[in-house]
Amino acid sequence: MNHAAASSSSYENLGIENRKFGMWIFLASEVMFFTGLIGAYIVIRQVTPEWPVPSAVLNIPLTALNTFILICSSATLVKGLASAQQGDREGMQVGLFLTVLLGALFLSIQAHEYHELIHEKHFTPSSSIFGACFFTLTGFHGMHVLVGVICLIFVFLRSMRGAYTKEEHKGIEIAGLYWHFVDLVWIILFTIVYLI
Repeated sequence: MNHAAASSSSYENLGIENRKFGMWIFLASEVMFFTGLIGAYIVIRQVTPEWPVPSAVLNIPLTALNTFILICSSATLVKGLASAQQGDREGMQVGLFLTVLLGALFLSIQAHEYHELIHEKHFTPSSSIFGACFFTLTGFHGMHVLVGVICLIFVFLRSMRGAYTKEEHKGIEIAGLYWHFVDLVWIILFTIVYLI
């Protein structure tokens, strides 16, 4: 057995497929990244004497709806993966398509929120420390959602070409790990930035 073959099977011997292991390592680095951002936000908020009430600036009902949309997108992805595991090609494609659609809708609503905040309320990253924190946290998360939507479009197009079967559907599973992570991060951000 050559070195490459030995290396490629090393994590599989532990019960973890290489691509999945790589995604878990990547997500571990993302956890550290968002933990740093969220930790900095909490510290800044604690040491800033005058902090605005989020509901006085932000559109909580709209963002609550957007949070629900993102949670639904995780559910449709779970359904798509389950359909792939059962050999249901149509169900898999519908699940993936709905996930892409809901992810794009989430981004559209966030873009609308940004437009409203900047142009109507004159709430910008330079308007206050709260503005800087808000746009940094939600902006980085939004970029992650955009990357996720692009990846899911790629997965969906591959599913249309028959790339995934009942026996081989790791691509959907790996994309799903990233998507569920993005979903979880948003729930935390929504709670600490919008509600508390």
